[in-house]
Amino acid sequence: MSPDDPTTTEQPMPRGRTHRRSRTRRHIVAGTVAALLAGAGAGVLALSANAAPTVDITVDAGTSLGTLPSTAVGLNTAVYDSHLNDTTASALMKAAGVRQLRYPGGSYADAYHWKTHTLEDGGWVAPGTDFDHFMATAKKVGAQPIITANYGSGTAQEAADWVKYANVDKHYGVKYWEIGNEVSGNGYYGSKWEIDKHADKSPREYAKNLLAYAKAMKAVDPKVKIGAVLNTPGSWPDGAKAPGDTADWNHTVLAIAGKSIDFAIIHSYPSASSTADLLNSPAQIAGVTSAVRSLLNTYAGAHAASVEIAVTETDSTQSPANTSQAAALFASDTYMNWLEHGAVNVDWWDLHNGMGKAPTTVGGETDYLDQGVLSSGSCAGGHCEPARETPFPTYWGIRSLTALARPGDTMVKASSAKQSVAVHAVRTRNGGLNVMLINKDPQNSAQVWLSYTGYTPAPGKATTVSYTKGGTALSTTAQGTAGGQTLPPYSITTLQLKPSSAATPADAPSRAATPDTAAPVAPASGTIGTRAQATAAGPPVSRPEQSNTAGGLASTGTSNAVTYGAIAGLLALASGFVLVLRVRRSRASHGR
Repeated sequence: MSPDDPTTTEQPMPRGRTHRRSRTRRHIVAGTVAALLAGAGAGVLALSANAAPTVDITVDAGTSLGTLPSTAVGLNTAVYDSHLNDTTASALMKAAGVRQLRYPGGSYADAYHWKTHTLEDGGWVAPGTDFDHFMATAKKVGAQPIITANYGSGTAQEAADWVKYANVDKHYGVKYWEIGNEVSGNGYYGSKWEIDKHADKSPREYAKNLLAYAKAMKAVDPKVKIGAVLNTPGSWPDGAKAPGDTADWNHTVLAIAGKSIDFAIIHSYPSASSTADLLNSPAQIAGVTSAVRSLLNTYAGAHAASVEIAVTETDSTQSPANTSQAAALFASDTYMNWLEHGAVNVDWWDLHNGMGKAPTTVGGETDYLDQGVLSSGSCAGGHCEPARETPFPTYWGIRSLTALARPGDTMVKASSAKQSVAVHAVRTRNGGLNVMLINKDPQNSAQVWLSYTGYTPAPGKATTVSYTKGGTALSTTAQGTAGGQTLPPYSITTLQLKPSSAATPADAPSRAATPDTAAPVAPASGTIGTRAQATAAGPPVSRPEQSNTAGGLASTGTSNAVTYGAIAGLLALASGFVLVLRVRRSRASHGR
């Protein structure tokens, strides 16, 4: 659910739905520093007595975490968004690498009748946001659609007709279809934000109807994938049982329909009282995906391994940061954590949303409390956002992913010795290695030292693509080395590395333990949840809501980890070469 209601200065948009160690580097005497600098120029970093805090980073380029799906980076759109089809918005989405668009918009989906482009019981829908117009925008962006069929006030036949129109009549080839949005928010467990006109609102009834939807839709197009709505493990109402029930929502739904679904749907809105809590929340993702995979292994039968996990809503709305820099850092980090732990896609909430109330100040920046990645130009409390289509920092956080990876690249294992710096690494299809470093400290730079196994980076300066606080673009430059970088406070820095010319192509990396083989880890209750969206039937609440490098991987073997540091650089010089340095409503308010 989107915790905040969307707004525009034209038509008010309805609410969208809404949840090591560190090595101490010894100081190097001035003569040694001079020798290093003279021999390697700016390619070797000099240390000073006032050096930034140091963080050790390890990149294991030989251990795969999976291939980046074509649907990986997604974004929510909505029929109440008057600017959904703006040419500028389409261009910005395309530039950000958005390759999946969700439609027709959170809780609105359970009230939206696609044939008539109307809402159940009335409600605002923007002109020109019908299905065909949406598909035209998706085509411009180069994004696959994911459609939420109307479960709350629709029928299996209505959904099957939509599949026929999309894939038989219009040949759009829509592959992913969700059956409803956050259906357990229908009041069955006490809290109600989702429209559901079924007399029986139990998980048993949802599972039974889910099977009927799947049968009718696949009779039209057997290639479509059908998704079941689950509750996010560890977040309310996960684990809740209504009177007379013997099991919670997830166990009940999957016990009945688990063998007939193609993907499981979860939503994630971390509940964070501070920006620090928000930036640490991606650590919970491993436990959530492991718990979902365990459920699928239990109930999905022989095809459990092929059932995908889709995170079709997430953002930082249940924290102090919505459009300020911390939200941008969270965006990059949370996308990659979900993908590294097996999600097939992540859809941020949302394209445009609008201000629900007057802006606040977070970390010295104005935070417009807007869940959109682009400004809708709305106003609240006598304050107005930047001009329409101005990208917020969250947009740049998502766009930073284009510097790290493209669909088909291989995510590889990487770790940081300190929680203050997050790391993600990707082997590109043409042999490069990209490493994203996220400095979560709002005040201090971080000195990072990187070591590698399974890859030998070329010496010299490293190409970096960065997004820093207050930035209005990604900045590309040559600075530091593969082994050492200084990260500005609250920044995203991606190293784009080429292999050493002396290296030989490496064998394919070994597959690391996948989420389905990892032991489930229960996440802290309330740390990852869903947002409650406004009831679609009511009136809107004052708002409408890469570059890769070339070359081959180095075959170094598991025993010869390449550690780059100042001393290594000196030894390298001596040997004639240089080694480069290494709720709207708050989900909590939904109560238990």
